[in-house]
Amino acid sequence: MRGADYLIKRTLFAIATIFVAITLNFVLFRALPGDAVSNLARVPRATPQLREALTKEFGLDKSKPEQYVIYLGQLTHLNLGISFANQQPVWDNLRNKLANTIPMVTLGTALAIVIGIGTGVLSAWRRGTVLDQTSTNVAIAFYAFPTQWLGLMLLILFAGILPANGMSDPFLFHPTFWAKTVDVLKHMALPSATLALTLYGEYTLIVRSSMLETLGEDYVLTARAKGLSSWGVVRKHAFGNAMLPITTLIALSLGYIVAGTILIETVFSWPGIGQAVYQAVANRDYPMLQGAFLVLTLSVVFFNYLADLLYFRLDPRIKA
Repeated sequence: MRGADYLIKRTLFAIATIFVAITLNFVLFRALPGDAVSNLARVPRATPQLREALTKEFGLDKSKPEQYVIYLGQLTHLNLGISFANQQPVWDNLRNKLANTIPMVTLGTALAIVIGIGTGVLSAWRRGTVLDQTSTNVAIAFYAFPTQWLGLMLLILFAGILPANGMSDPFLFHPTFWAKTVDVLKHMALPSATLALTLYGEYTLIVRSSMLETLGEDYVLTARAKGLSSWGVVRKHAFGNAMLPITTLIALSLGYIVAGTILIETVFSWPGIGQAVYQAVANRDYPMLQGAFLVLTLSVVFFNYLADLLYFRLDPRIKA
């Protein structure tokens, strides 16, 4: 019963988090000055009649509580609304942007996880050595670098070798599937590398800290006393028990995959969801913003919920 209680509590908490996030998404964007229609003042021929018609069309003439009820009603029908900017369904816009963002961010995140866990384990294993000091200092440096600065440095260094913007070559006419895949991977290399270098330092530091804490436990000292090699202790006893904080960090990283990275996508002109969110903020495109943040919220909550389930399997103390 304790296991069932744990699962029920985590499920209810996830549902409550989603509802709060939906409400905050609605309120916060409308707390900003201006709206999609007032921005039309920058258009020379935006007459008062046009603005009034668009205000009614977008439902901005209704009170905020009425707009909130309408928004919730649309969500119950899995309708994220119509974008103010291009009059297209929000989900269609998001789906196209997600198809561009997810491969690039997934590649960068996977590289960061592999490199970060590897360097973190090696640093803990060789604590106090030159390897540990070098690995830790490099991780701290990359963790501290501003994302946009790191992206610009990679642009300067590799722009003549790898594609520097967009996700495809406009002069590649009627490419085969393999040629198109290779072209996209080339364009993906720099933004993915920027993301990987930005994230890997965080993994290195957390894995190192978790491993050092685990290596100080009594059962590890007992394993050493039995004559196991240092690497054998790390591999068989320490790493598995140090996985709890690592699991949380990986779950958070996977949850943010759908969010894209606004700065990286802007620097490299990557047509993903991060760039779409930036444009939606500039255009006061409430439905697009609400849809994007709802997808982000669902992904983060889902992967955190998945991490809770993994905790239930990895940590016997939860079952007890």
